[in-house]
Amino acid sequence: MTGQNVRWGILATGGMATTFTADLVDLPGAEIVAVASRSPEPAKAFAERFGIPRAYGDWESLARDEEVDIVYVATPHSAHRAAAGLCLEAGRNVLCEKPFTLNTREAAELVGLARDGGRFLMEAMWMYCHPMVRRLKALIDDGAIGEVRTVQADFGLAGDFPASHRLRDPALGGGALLDLGVYPVSFTQLLLGEPSDVVAKATLSEEGVDLQTGALLSWEDGAIASVHCSIVGGTSTSASVTGSAGRIDIPYGFFFPDRFVLHRDGKEAEEFIADPADGSRNTLKHEAAEAMRALRAGETESPLVPLDGTLAVMRTLDAIRERVGVRYPGETR
Repeated sequence: MTGQNVRWGILATGGMATTFTADLVDLPGAEIVAVASRSPEPAKAFAERFGIPRAYGDWESLARDEEVDIVYVATPHSAHRAAAGLCLEAGRNVLCEKPFTLNTREAAELVGLARDGGRFLMEAMWMYCHPMVRRLKALIDDGAIGEVRTVQADFGLAGDFPASHRLRDPALGGGALLDLGVYPVSFTQLLLGEPSDVVAKATLSEEGVDLQTGALLSWEDGAIASVHCSIVGGTSTSASVTGSAGRIDIPYGFFFPDRFVLHRDGKEAEEFIADPADGSRNTLKHEAAEAMRALRAGETESPLVPLDGTLAVMRTLDAIRERVGVRYPGETR
C-alpha cells in the first residue's frame, strides 16, 4: 500500500466514531469510503455529515466491501468481539476501540483471527501513539529516572449517571473499570509490563457494575503501582512515575498530556511541552496515522500497540474484576 491512500470504513455512528472521523478527515493519505450502522438512517446521516460515499444499514455489507482497507470499530465495547470478528473474517484489517473487548477470552479470539488470516489488528489505545507519551517512555527507557519503582494513575468522572446510562449497564460492559480504568492500567503496563499480583477493591452499583475501583499492582522485582477509576467523582486524572533516580509528574489528562515535569535527583526540574506542530493534544490522528503506517509497511501489528500487550492488559482487567466481583451477562469463568 506504499504511496497510496488508505481507505477507511467506519463501523458505528456514535460519539467515538464522530470524534475519530472528524480527525481522520484532515489526516493526509486517509480516505473515508464507507460507514455502517445497524440501520440505514444513522449511517446515511453520518455519511452526509462527513461526505462519505457509501452508507450501509448493516455491519456485514461494510465487512464485505473490498474497497475498504481498514475498518475502525467504534461500537460499545460489549460489541467489539462481534464487530471486529466479522470484519476480520471477511478479510478486513481492523482498528478496534478500547477497551479491546469485554474480557481476555474475546480478545484472544480476535487476535487469533487476525494472526491466522494475516490481517492487521490494533487496539485504538491512542495514549500509546501520543507524541508526549512516547517521549515520556523514551526518557524512562533511557534511564532518566533510573529504575521504575512506583506508578500512580487515576481517571474519574464527576456525574450522577442514572441506572439507564451505558456506564451502569452490565449488558454493555458498564462500570468505571473497562471504560476509564483501562487508561491507568494501560499506562502502568506500558512502563512495567504485566503485573505478577493484583489486589483490588470496588464500590458496586445495584446493577452489579463498579462505580469506583482501586487496585494495587505489583511485580516480582519490587515495583508497585496504584491505579484508580471512578464514575462517581472527578479525579485529578493525573499520573506520576517514580524511579530510583527521579520522578516524572503528569498533570491533568495523563493519557493525552500537553506537558510533563521531570524531577531528577540533584537537578532542577525540567518541563517538557508538546510541540504545537503535533496539533491538538486530544486528537486521535496519531493512532490513525500509526495504523496507516503499519498497513503501508505490510505489518500486521503495530510495535506501538502490540497485540500481546493488549492481551496482557485484558488479563489484568479480568483479574481486577474477579477480585471485586464484577461479571457481565453471558460470561463464564
